[in-house]
Amino acid sequence: MDQARRTELTEIARRVRVGIIEEVFSAKSGHPGGSLSIADILTYLYFEEMHIDPKKPDDPERDRFVLSKGHCAPGLYSVLAQRGYLPVEDLKGFRHTDSYLQGHPDMKHTPGVDMSSGSLGQGVSVSAGMALAAKMDGSPRRVYAIMGDGESEEGQVWEAAMFAGHHHLDNLCWILDLNGLQIDGALEDVVDPRPHDAKFRAFGWNVLEVNAHDFDELETAFAAARAAKGKPTVIIAHSVKGKGVSFMENNVSWHGKAPNAEQYEIAMKDLGER
Repeated sequence: MDQARRTELTEIARRVRVGIIEEVFSAKSGHPGGSLSIADILTYLYFEEMHIDPKKPDDPERDRFVLSKGHCAPGLYSVLAQRGYLPVEDLKGFRHTDSYLQGHPDMKHTPGVDMSSGSLGQGVSVSAGMALAAKMDGSPRRVYAIMGDGESEEGQVWEAAMFAGHHHLDNLCWILDLNGLQIDGALEDVVDPRPHDAKFRAFGWNVLEVNAHDFDELETAFAAARAAKGKPTVIIAHSVKGKGVSFMENNVSWHGKAPNAEQYEIAMKDLGER
Protein backbone atom coordinates (compact mmCIF):
# COMPACT_ATOMS: atom_id res chain seq x y z
CA MET A 1 0.00 0.00 0.00
CA ASP A 2 1.39 3.40 -0.90
CA GLN A 3 1.86 6.06 1.74
CA ALA A 4 -0.85 8.34 0.35
CA ARG A 5 -3.54 5.66 0.62
CA ARG A 6 -2.31 4.59 4.04
CA THR A 7 -2.64 8.21 5.20
CA GLU A 8 -6.16 8.42 3.77
CA LEU A 9 -7.27 5.26 5.56
CA THR A 10 -5.69 6.45 8.81
CA GLU A 11 -7.71 9.65 8.61
CA ILE A 12 -10.93 7.77 7.86
CA ALA A 13 -10.30 5.47 10.83
CA ARG A 14 -9.72 8.52 13.02
CA ARG A 15 -13.10 9.91 11.97
CA VAL A 16 -14.70 6.52 12.62
CA ARG A 17 -13.32 6.65 16.17
CA VAL A 18 -14.61 10.19 16.63
CA GLY A 19 -18.05 8.97 15.59
CA ILE A 20 -17.90 6.11 18.10
CA ILE A 21 -17.20 8.51 20.96
CA GLU A 22 -19.92 10.90 19.77
CA GLU A 23 -22.42 8.03 19.76
CA VAL A 24 -21.79 6.65 23.22
CA PHE A 25 -21.46 10.13 24.75
CA SER A 26 -24.75 11.26 23.21
CA ALA A 27 -26.52 8.07 24.29
CA LYS A 28 -24.90 8.04 27.74
CA SER A 29 -24.47 4.30 27.12
CA GLY A 30 -22.88 1.87 24.71
CA HIS A 31 -19.72 -0.12 24.13
CA PRO A 32 -16.76 2.08 23.18
CA GLY A 33 -13.83 -0.26 23.98
CA GLY A 34 -14.53 -3.03 21.51
CA SER A 35 -15.81 -0.57 18.90
CA LEU A 36 -12.54 1.35 18.98
CA SER A 37 -10.50 -1.85 18.69
CA ILE A 38 -12.11 -2.76 15.35
CA ALA A 39 -12.17 0.74 13.81
CA ASP A 40 -9.17 0.09 11.55
CA ILE A 41 -10.53 -3.29 10.43
CA LEU A 42 -13.91 -1.78 9.61
CA THR A 43 -12.23 1.04 7.72
CA TYR A 44 -10.22 -1.39 5.62
CA LEU A 45 -13.24 -3.59 4.90
CA TYR A 46 -15.55 -0.77 3.85
CA PHE A 47 -13.05 1.39 1.98
CA GLU A 48 -10.73 -1.20 0.42
CA GLU A 49 -11.84 -4.79 0.64
CA MET A 50 -15.56 -5.25 0.12
CA HIS A 51 -17.47 -5.02 -3.14
CA ILE A 52 -20.24 -2.64 -2.05
CA ASP A 53 -22.02 0.49 -3.24
CA PRO A 54 -23.78 2.83 -0.76
CA LYS A 55 -26.10 3.87 -3.61
CA LYS A 56 -27.20 0.24 -4.00
CA PRO A 57 -27.35 -1.10 -0.41
CA ASP A 58 -29.59 -3.99 -1.50
CA ASP A 59 -27.55 -5.09 -4.52
CA PRO A 60 -27.92 -8.90 -4.47
CA GLU A 61 -24.33 -9.33 -5.65
CA ARG A 62 -22.76 -7.13 -2.96
CA ASP A 63 -20.36 -8.63 -0.46
CA ARG A 64 -21.93 -9.20 2.95
CA PHE A 65 -20.73 -8.11 6.37
CA VAL A 66 -21.92 -9.39 9.75
CA LEU A 67 -20.92 -7.72 13.00
CA SER A 68 -21.26 -10.81 15.17
CA LYS A 69 -20.19 -8.85 18.26
CA GLY A 70 -23.28 -6.74 17.78
CA HIS A 71 -22.84 -4.69 20.95
CA CYS A 72 -20.06 -2.87 19.07
CA ALA A 73 -22.66 -1.29 16.78
CA PRO A 74 -21.15 2.20 17.35
CA GLY A 75 -18.19 1.13 15.23
CA LEU A 76 -20.37 -0.25 12.45
CA TYR A 77 -22.66 2.79 12.36
CA SER A 78 -19.70 5.15 12.30
CA VAL A 79 -18.02 3.46 9.35
CA LEU A 80 -21.36 3.24 7.50
CA ALA A 81 -21.72 6.99 7.98
CA GLN A 82 -18.21 7.64 6.68
CA ARG A 83 -18.90 5.40 3.67
CA GLY A 84 -22.10 7.29 2.82
CA TYR A 85 -24.83 4.90 3.92
CA LEU A 86 -26.24 7.33 6.48
CA PRO A 87 -25.68 10.95 7.57
CA VAL A 88 -22.84 11.48 10.04
CA GLU A 89 -25.06 13.79 12.08
CA ASP A 90 -27.46 10.89 12.72
CA LEU A 91 -24.83 9.20 14.87
CA LYS A 92 -25.76 11.48 17.76
CA GLY A 93 -29.15 9.79 17.82
CA PHE A 94 -27.60 6.44 18.75
CA ARG A 95 -29.80 4.52 21.23
CA HIS A 96 -32.35 7.32 21.38
CA THR A 97 -35.97 6.17 21.28
CA ASP A 98 -36.73 8.07 18.05
CA SER A 99 -33.59 6.88 16.22
CA TYR A 100 -33.10 4.02 13.76
CA LEU A 101 -29.63 3.43 15.24
CA GLN A 102 -30.43 0.87 17.90
CA GLY A 103 -28.02 -0.47 20.49
CA HIS A 104 -27.46 -3.52 18.28
CA PRO A 105 -27.51 -3.65 14.45
CA ASP A 106 -30.97 -3.91 12.88
CA MET A 107 -31.07 -4.93 9.23
CA LYS A 108 -34.71 -3.88 8.86
CA HIS A 109 -34.18 -0.21 9.64
CA THR A 110 -30.52 0.68 9.08
CA PRO A 111 -29.10 1.06 5.55
CA GLY A 112 -26.01 -1.07 4.99
CA VAL A 113 -26.65 -3.52 7.83
CA ASP A 114 -26.76 -7.04 6.40
CA MET A 115 -27.65 -8.91 9.59
CA SER A 116 -29.32 -8.11 12.90
CA SER A 117 -26.95 -9.32 15.61
CA GLY A 118 -26.28 -9.17 19.31
CA SER A 119 -26.67 -12.66 20.74
CA LEU A 120 -23.05 -13.78 20.71
CA GLY A 121 -22.22 -16.65 18.39
CA GLN A 122 -25.25 -16.22 16.17
CA GLY A 123 -23.71 -13.72 13.77
CA VAL A 124 -20.86 -15.95 12.66
CA SER A 125 -23.33 -18.82 12.28
CA VAL A 126 -25.46 -16.70 9.95
CA SER A 127 -22.37 -15.64 8.00
CA ALA A 128 -21.59 -19.29 7.28
CA GLY A 129 -25.12 -19.73 5.95
CA MET A 130 -24.73 -16.63 3.80
CA ALA A 131 -21.50 -18.02 2.36
CA LEU A 132 -23.10 -21.37 1.56
CA ALA A 133 -26.02 -19.58 -0.09
CA ALA A 134 -23.61 -17.65 -2.30
CA LYS A 135 -21.98 -20.93 -3.33
CA MET A 136 -25.37 -22.44 -4.15
CA ASP A 137 -26.25 -19.34 -6.20
CA GLY A 138 -22.98 -19.55 -8.11
CA SER A 139 -22.29 -15.98 -6.98
CA PRO A 140 -18.82 -14.43 -6.55
CA ARG A 141 -19.93 -12.47 -3.50
CA ARG A 142 -17.88 -12.88 -0.35
CA VAL A 143 -18.97 -12.84 3.28
CA TYR A 144 -17.08 -11.21 6.15
CA ALA A 145 -17.80 -11.33 9.87
CA ILE A 146 -16.12 -9.82 12.92
CA MET A 147 -16.36 -11.71 16.18
CA GLY A 148 -15.04 -10.95 19.65
CA ASP A 149 -12.52 -13.00 21.59
CA GLY A 150 -14.94 -13.34 24.50
CA GLU A 151 -17.55 -14.37 21.95
CA SER A 152 -15.27 -17.22 20.87
CA GLU A 153 -16.08 -18.90 24.19
CA GLU A 154 -19.55 -19.66 22.78
CA GLY A 155 -20.07 -23.24 21.62
CA GLN A 156 -22.12 -22.05 18.67
CA VAL A 157 -19.00 -20.40 17.22
CA TRP A 158 -17.28 -23.75 16.94
CA GLU A 159 -20.33 -25.46 15.49
CA ALA A 160 -20.33 -22.79 12.78
CA ALA A 161 -16.58 -23.23 12.28
CA MET A 162 -17.05 -26.97 11.80
CA PHE A 163 -19.90 -26.34 9.34
CA ALA A 164 -17.86 -23.84 7.29
CA GLY A 165 -14.82 -26.10 7.18
CA HIS A 166 -16.92 -29.10 6.16
CA HIS A 167 -18.47 -27.16 3.28
CA HIS A 168 -15.13 -25.67 2.13
CA LEU A 169 -16.51 -22.14 2.25
CA ASP A 170 -13.55 -20.29 0.75
CA ASN A 171 -15.79 -17.24 0.20
CA LEU A 172 -16.06 -16.79 3.97
CA CYS A 173 -13.67 -14.70 6.07
CA TRP A 174 -13.99 -14.25 9.81
CA ILE A 175 -11.99 -11.64 11.69
CA LEU A 176 -11.36 -12.42 15.37
CA ASP A 177 -10.89 -9.23 17.39
CA LEU A 178 -8.33 -10.47 19.89
CA ASN A 179 -7.94 -7.60 22.37
CA GLY A 180 -7.64 -9.91 25.37
CA LEU A 181 -10.46 -8.34 27.39
CA GLN A 182 -14.16 -9.07 27.80
CA ILE A 183 -16.91 -7.69 29.99
CA ASP A 184 -15.82 -9.55 33.13
CA GLY A 185 -12.06 -9.10 32.73
CA ALA A 186 -9.06 -10.57 30.95
CA LEU A 187 -9.58 -13.75 28.94
CA GLU A 188 -7.24 -15.73 31.15
CA ASP A 189 -9.30 -14.76 34.20
CA VAL A 190 -12.69 -15.69 32.72
CA VAL A 191 -12.59 -18.60 30.26
CA ASP A 192 -9.49 -18.54 28.08
CA PRO A 193 -10.42 -19.75 24.55
CA ARG A 194 -6.84 -19.73 23.25
CA PRO A 195 -5.08 -21.05 21.26
CA HIS A 196 -7.45 -20.03 18.49
CA ASP A 197 -5.10 -20.89 15.63
CA ALA A 198 -4.88 -24.60 16.47
CA LYS A 199 -8.63 -24.86 16.99
CA PHE A 200 -9.46 -23.30 13.64
CA ARG A 201 -6.89 -25.39 11.79
CA ALA A 202 -8.44 -28.49 13.34
CA PHE A 203 -11.74 -27.49 11.71
CA GLY A 204 -10.10 -27.06 8.31
CA TRP A 205 -9.61 -23.29 8.25
CA ASN A 206 -6.91 -21.15 6.72
CA VAL A 207 -5.48 -19.15 9.64
CA LEU A 208 -3.77 -15.75 9.41
CA GLU A 209 -2.59 -13.37 12.14
CA VAL A 210 -2.18 -9.60 11.95
CA ASN A 211 -1.75 -6.41 13.92
CA ALA A 212 -5.32 -5.09 13.75
CA HIS A 213 -4.07 -1.50 13.54
CA ASP A 214 -1.63 -1.92 10.62
CA PHE A 215 -3.19 -1.32 7.20
CA ASP A 216 -0.32 -2.98 5.35
CA GLU A 217 -0.79 -6.18 7.35
CA LEU A 218 -4.55 -6.03 6.81
CA GLU A 219 -4.03 -5.62 3.07
CA THR A 220 -1.75 -8.65 2.92
CA ALA A 221 -4.09 -10.79 5.03
CA PHE A 222 -7.25 -10.02 3.09
CA ALA A 223 -5.46 -10.68 -0.19
CA ALA A 224 -4.34 -14.05 1.18
CA ALA A 225 -7.90 -14.79 2.30
CA ARG A 226 -9.20 -14.15 -1.21
CA ALA A 227 -6.50 -16.36 -2.67
CA ALA A 228 -7.19 -19.30 -0.34
CA LYS A 229 -9.11 -22.07 -2.10
CA GLY A 230 -11.13 -24.90 -0.61
CA LYS A 231 -11.27 -23.61 2.95
CA PRO A 232 -12.61 -20.60 4.89
CA THR A 233 -10.21 -18.07 6.39
CA VAL A 234 -10.00 -16.61 9.87
CA ILE A 235 -7.85 -13.54 10.47
CA ILE A 236 -6.76 -13.39 14.10
CA ALA A 237 -6.41 -9.65 14.62
CA HIS A 238 -4.35 -8.64 17.65
CA SER A 239 -5.90 -5.37 18.78
CA VAL A 240 -5.98 -2.87 21.62
CA LYS A 241 -9.31 -2.42 23.33
CA GLY A 242 -10.16 1.30 23.40
CA LYS A 243 -7.53 2.05 20.73
CA GLY A 244 -6.99 5.77 20.19
CA VAL A 245 -8.36 7.09 23.48
CA SER A 246 -5.68 7.23 26.16
CA PHE A 247 -7.73 6.36 29.26
CA MET A 248 -9.70 3.64 27.47
CA GLU A 249 -6.81 1.67 26.01
CA ASN A 250 -6.42 -1.81 27.56
CA ASN A 251 -8.90 -0.82 30.26
CA VAL A 252 -11.67 -3.39 30.72
CA SER A 253 -13.88 -0.90 32.56
CA TRP A 254 -14.57 0.75 29.20
CA HIS A 255 -16.16 -2.34 27.73
CA GLY A 256 -19.66 -0.97 28.19
CA LYS A 257 -19.98 2.56 29.53
CA ALA A 258 -20.01 6.12 28.23
CA PRO A 259 -17.60 8.96 29.05
CA ASN A 260 -18.76 11.94 31.07
CA ALA A 261 -18.32 15.50 29.76
CA GLU A 262 -14.74 15.83 31.03
CA GLN A 263 -13.73 12.44 29.66
CA TYR A 264 -15.43 13.25 26.35
CA GLU A 265 -13.23 16.32 25.94
CA ILE A 266 -10.11 14.30 26.69
CA ALA A 267 -11.17 11.67 24.13
CA MET A 268 -11.81 14.29 21.47
CA LYS A 269 -8.38 15.78 22.12
CA ASP A 270 -6.77 12.34 21.89
CA LEU A 271 -8.51 11.86 18.53
CA GLY A 272 -7.38 15.21 17.14
CA GLU A 273 -10.73 16.97 17.36
CA ARG A 274 -9.58 19.65 19.83
